[in-house]
Amino acid sequence: MRDRSTLTLLVAQVLVISLMLSLFGRLFYLQIADGPRYQEAALDIQSRDIVAPALRGLIVDNEGNALATNKAGLMVTADRSVLDKFEDKGVSVLTRVAEVLKLEYQDIYTRTRLCGELAIGERNGCWNGNRYQPIPITKDASEKQVFTILERSDLFPGIDAKPVSIRSYPSLAGQRATHVLGYLGPITEKNLNNEEGKRYYRNELIGKAGIELLYDEQLRGIPGIKTVIVDRKEIVRQESLNRAPVPGNHLVLSLNAKLQAAVEVELKDAVFRARANGYRGDSGAAIVMDVKTGEVLAMASYPDYDLNIWENGITVNQARDLYSEKSGVPALSRAIQGEFAPASTFKVVSLSAAVDAGYSLKTTYECPAEVQIGDRTFKNFDSNAAGRISMTTAMAISCDSIWYQIAYDEWVRDGGLRPKPSLNDYFFNSAKGYGLGKKTGVDLPSELSGRLPNRQWKLDWYDRNKDFYCNYSEKAKKSQLTPYLIEIARENCLDGDKVRAGDMVNFSIGQGDTLMTPLQLAVAYSALANGGKLMVPKVAKAIVEPSGRVVKEFKPEISGRLPIKKSTLKFLQNSLRAVVTGGTATGAFSGVGVEVSGKTGTGQVFGRNLDGSSKDDTSWFASFAPSKKPEYAVVMMVSQGGFGASTSGVGVRKIYEHIFGTNGRVAIFTNGNPKKLPRIDSIKAELLP
Repeated sequence: MRDRSTLTLLVAQVLVISLMLSLFGRLFYLQIADGPRYQEAALDIQSRDIVAPALRGLIVDNEGNALATNKAGLMVTADRSVLDKFEDKGVSVLTRVAEVLKLEYQDIYTRTRLCGELAIGERNGCWNGNRYQPIPITKDASEKQVFTILERSDLFPGIDAKPVSIRSYPSLAGQRATHVLGYLGPITEKNLNNEEGKRYYRNELIGKAGIELLYDEQLRGIPGIKTVIVDRKEIVRQESLNRAPVPGNHLVLSLNAKLQAAVEVELKDAVFRARANGYRGDSGAAIVMDVKTGEVLAMASYPDYDLNIWENGITVNQARDLYSEKSGVPALSRAIQGEFAPASTFKVVSLSAAVDAGYSLKTTYECPAEVQIGDRTFKNFDSNAAGRISMTTAMAISCDSIWYQIAYDEWVRDGGLRPKPSLNDYFFNSAKGYGLGKKTGVDLPSELSGRLPNRQWKLDWYDRNKDFYCNYSEKAKKSQLTPYLIEIARENCLDGDKVRAGDMVNFSIGQGDTLMTPLQLAVAYSALANGGKLMVPKVAKAIVEPSGRVVKEFKPEISGRLPIKKSTLKFLQNSLRAVVTGGTATGAFSGVGVEVSGKTGTGQVFGRNLDGSSKDDTSWFASFAPSKKPEYAVVMMVSQGGFGASTSGVGVRKIYEHIFGTNGRVAIFTNGNPKKLPRIDSIKAELLP
């Protein structure tokens, strides 16, 4: 019995060992002996996702006119899996393509490179998709060019052409709205690894600036996905449709195309008028707002550019020019990204501060030709003395010296260089109440906040720059070692963390370190017109489905109120009217045909141009109209444009003529700013040339 048990156990052991040896042998065969065959088979079949972009939603103005649409085009593409097999990596083929399409070879080369193949500074226009999809060379080929390529396929291996939808900015009324609309561009690694968890695909085009960027999710739709199975030779063995594309929603803007076109023309004319008067006139911005709703009816920045260059295929030179100072940096929106000293347009802030400090609006004040503050002399506008005048007259003729004295006296009361524990800071607090130093909240990306150079800003600035100014002789450039700049550096090293008398005096007239964007000023003057409400400026009016159903309508939004009494507000309104009827803007608005209230500004600029010449003054005019029942606020700024009245003032006057139809012009708004949403004609928009 014992022998039988022992035998059974022995058999079982042998069986187990045999099975284990068999298993290990099979694993050895599969993984080692026959491993390469299975590895090769796995490589033979791989899946690829082909993305079919959804039809992007339209962008229309407040009357339904298409500002951004889609048009049919002929796209010429390159297949890198074919081109890379040639000994010259497809250079000869792409050279022939460049000749047919009349494009520079370097531009085509860049467009057909994966972005990772190029240096960081050379990636403008590169391909962010993968090698398994056709790479666009151009989307704007002619039928003749396409036929030439397709008929001689032997000369153009790996090159193909097909119809495609192109994002188009038709400029039907002559407007561009470059910096408002924005443009589309290829996906980047940053987009793919976004923190918001948005799902993008490498071959997609998404919003890169302006409205196209901020409302990309609504406009983009949902891309379609087709999965293909390919072998190692990139031959498609099987394909399946996972998801059909879903069109994006349409976007209605508050912009009016006709007004936008008029504002762009008048802004450009103002820049060239400045040049004709001997000023450099390098750039500018102009804005029209509905004072009651905050709707942006027009927003222009000069210089601008044709947005269609992005879809037609931007060249290396075009990309470089967009950010070149020699070209005026056309990519920069001066309306929301340009920060300039507001000059005398800022005096509405100073008057509000003076009232808070207890200064009477019913008495008169001395307006001398200059004011001595310590060892510095601050001159009045045009160095003229006006004698004893009222505050209304001071605003009308833009007297500076009154504000010099008031600002200095308040600085002394607050302790001067040794500030008191409890500060009034009437001027800084007033500026903050007007919105200086913070973004307006406009629904456009990359807005800047301007600069409120208060006491905290001075401390922060000093921390960042102390080392430079205290070691100025060693760290400054040779051109900066002038007696004046050396003295400034010494003062900044000693007490650059303090608000000095000169700082306060310059602040009172919107100079020194004070910076505002044109949009900030438009919001402030809209508040002066509407009873004190600081409106959040809006560009988008509504999101609408392709079916016509309104998804969302954007309502007016108040961000705050001006920190002033009704009596002060009324006084300011009357004073701004006096600027036009008997002050610095009288000549510019003579015979305008509508009552306008506003303020000129001529901002002094420290620094030099690229050619070494001194910078010219910044020209401003901020306004609202009609004076008694305000509807619109209009602001214009021309960088290096000279006097506020003769450059920007004239430009604003012409914009009002367009709006109200005076002096022989056809009124753009016969019944005011349209309130109802327009009907969107998708078919008509898609058929635009």
